[in-house]
Order: sequence, then C-alpha cells, then structure tokens
Amino acid sequence: MAVRWSSGHSCPVLCLNVSAEGLVVSGGERGELTLWDGGGSPAAQLRLPGQDDVTSAVFSTHRPSTLYASHGETISVLDTRSLQEPLERFHVNEEEINCLSLNDTDGFLAAADDSGAIKIVDLESKKVTRSLRHSNICSSVAFRPQRPQSLVSCGLDMQVMLWNLQKARPLWTTNLQECGTEEESPHSGGQLFNPPLAHSLSVASCGNIFGCGAQDGKVRIFRVTGVKFEHELEFQGHSLGVSQVLFMPEAYWLLSGGNDGKVLLWDVGSEVGKQQKSPAKSLQRRKAQAPAASRKNGKLNKVSSSEQAGVVPKLAIEHGEKVNWLSCAEIKGSRRVLVADQSSSVTVYPLPE
Repeated sequence: MAVRWSSGHSCPVLCLNVSAEGLVVSGGERGELTLWDGGGSPAAQLRLPGQDDVTSAVFSTHRPSTLYASHGETISVLDTRSLQEPLERFHVNEEEINCLSLNDTDGFLAAADDSGAIKIVDLESKKVTRSLRHSNICSSVAFRPQRPQSLVSCGLDMQVMLWNLQKARPLWTTNLQECGTEEESPHSGGQLFNPPLAHSLSVASCGNIFGCGAQDGKVRIFRVTGVKFEHELEFQGHSLGVSQVLFMPEAYWLLSGGNDGKVLLWDVGSEVGKQQKSPAKSLQRRKAQAPAASRKNGKLNKVSSSEQAGVVPKLAIEHGEKVNWLSCAEIKGSRRVLVADQSSSVTVYPLPE
C-alpha cells in the first residue's frame, strides 16, 4: 500500500535524498526544504533565501548532519540538527543547478547546471578547482563510489562522459544517438522524433557499472574499464522519457521513473554478468529470444541486437504522475521507494523483500 507524506510542502517536490542515518530530505519549488522523520511527519522545514526552486540535495557521507542543497545558481550548506539560515553558500555556477554529487571522501562537490558546466568545488579550500563542460544543459553528474577522483555526467547534448579530476577534458565520451541504435531504420521515426536526451545517471555501489535514463524511454547500462566505458545493455519499459534512474545499495538492482508515471524495478546483475562471461553466447541467446520477448499488443517490434530482450521489470508501480525524483530508504525495518512528482506530497511504496 502506498503512503503519502503530505503537509511538508505547498509546491511540487523536485528532489529527494536519504542520509546514512535514514533522515529523508525533500526539496521543492520556491525554496521549500523539508526534513522528514521515519513516520512521514515533517521534522523541520525551511524556505531558502531567494525562493529559487530546490533542485538537488545531498548529505555528507562522513558528517550526516551536513546537507548541501542547490537552489537557483546557489549551493547552501545546512545543518540538519538545526535547520536555519545556511551555514555558508557557494555561488560558483552561472545558471540554474540541476544536480549535485559529493565524492566518497567528502572532499569534492560537483554541481551541474543549465549552461552545461560542471563546477567542482574543493570543500577544504572552498574554491572551484575544475570546470568541466557539456555543449548543452548538463542534467546529471555522479561521482563513482570508491573512486573519489572519478565521475560521470550526462546532458541534453545526448553525451555521456567519464571524467577524472586531474584533467579538464573528458577521458571518454559516448553519444547516445549512436549507442545501440544500429538496427533502427531511418523510417522508424523513434530516434528522429524522440532523441535520447540524457536526463539521469546513477552509479552502482561497485563503482564500475552505471545506468543512464533518456528521453527515448530507454535505460542504458555502461561498464567502466580503465579510462573508458562500454555500452553493456539497454532496455525499454517506459513509453515516455526516463526522468530518473537509481541504483539501490544491493549490487545491481535499478529503479527507473518516467514521464509516463511508471516506477520500475530492474535486476540487471544477471545480464551484466553474462556480458562479462561470454558476450558471443549472450548475444546469440538474446537474438533467439527476441521475437517472443518483443511481441507487444499482438505486434512484433524489432529488437536490436544491443537491446536485452531478456530484461523485464521485476516490479512495476503505476504511480500515475510524472516522476521528478526517486529515492530509497529503510523505514521501520523494511525497504521503501520514495517518489516525488508534480504534487506537493512524497509517495512511499513498500518493496517486496
């Protein structure tokens, strides 16, 4: 049964996060920021100065009471034990920030914005040490677990990039339009009218596997090998753009949320493993499976060799509203999915054990 956490916001909720201690934060339009207790009651509320939309919030790993929240072009540093005026502010981005990411050591904070820039703030010196760039809006950035100098990013330029903080240029770049669409005919229209603008990224806890959700309704999985990454897997469960992807703490369970109002849970571990063991056999198996698995509404939809016909969602939640953000929390001893949408509530769904 879904539970709605209400009375924390008067405007749509745009982002969510959960601290290492299980504290949930939600950020909304017009500067609204709310901390929730495990029972779904607001524990503290704040309206950030300037009333710009709160687009991203991340907790410090080593100091869980420290919270970084982006609103407009500003990053505010807050103390959750006493949610009041920001302790300090960083104004390093020139346009609205879309996503924040903090590395494992709490040493660097990345802020991706509408200009395509990713500003890297050294939290000790409190200065920008790197400015990385996409050619269009940078929608998502994520440091890789266990690799504090390495991060991945994606944007509305359809590019997915791998970076190292020692270099200002990306180590590796992939254009999603050229990724896994070899067999798509120019007349199918899929790519032409629905280009794979990249909206969201999430890196698995191993640090080497990451997922990307795009406007064409597909989720793509990549594996980092040294200074590059390879396209491992792609699958489609959403009829509209994928607004959010989130790897759960377990190895390779991935949540995806879409503009179609669906929240899907995927287990990509077995497919990722197969690719590693025997790519050739795996490809043959998928080709053999494709016609059956891609039969939809009585019509046979062509599945390209790079699409995994074997990947089907383990759980489908018909949320009904466009998904703005997904998070995952342990509440009262069981795992829950938290969903933010166009409403002023947070919806909480239980996950089967």
